[in-house]
Amino acid sequence: MALILVIAACTLLLAFLPQMWVRRVIARHSAERSDFPGSGGEFARHLLDRMGLVAVKVEESGAGDHYDPETKTIRLLPAHMRARSLSAVVIAAQEVGHAMQDATGYPPLQARTRLARQAQKLETIGAVVMLAAPILMVLAKSPYVLALQVFVGVVILAMSVLIHASTLPTEYDASFRRALPILKAGEYIPAKDMPAAREILRAAALTYVAAAAMSLFDIMRWLRVLRF
Repeated sequence: MALILVIAACTLLLAFLPQMWVRRVIARHSAERSDFPGSGGEFARHLLDRMGLVAVKVEESGAGDHYDPETKTIRLLPAHMRARSLSAVVIAAQEVGHAMQDATGYPPLQARTRLARQAQKLETIGAVVMLAAPILMVLAKSPYVLALQVFVGVVILAMSVLIHASTLPTEYDASFRRALPILKAGEYIPAKDMPAAREILRAAALTYVAAAAMSLFDIMRWLRVLRF
């Protein structure tokens, strides 16, 4: 039990530290820039049109910055959609990188899209299995039922960890093999801002580390609740 608590604490720390770092990096470069000709949303639209991806939409969203392959839509937070900041422009470029991946049939993005559809289902099924374990144990009057249920639930939740972790290659490709070259080749931002742009792209890519860690923390939390 003590070991589980220690691992859970470490996992929780691992989950929150990247989130805090990501927010700090983005906030540090969120000041309005008068030298930028447009907002993050306008920049995303410009890049998409320039690359012939006119069918891809750009929308404002409160659900976080992301690209939706199913609806062919880039969604940006209000601050990144409307602001003329380094963070807004760089994050817009990273999401355009995902649209480029989709347009070229980038296999890791296709795999991630399939896995993402299953992630929520797996987490829901895992939670149901874990909640049903004590009830089934009482009905069956066998502790082995509880052990089996917990094992199945942990396996399902662990799969969601792998799903989140598998998105890292896709994020790094969008950040450093697509968005960064675009920013450089088009000279969209001053050379002095390139180190900061790299930092923002790295932060955007690492958001899934926190997601994977939070899934792992869910496993530890359930084990603690069921006193394993």
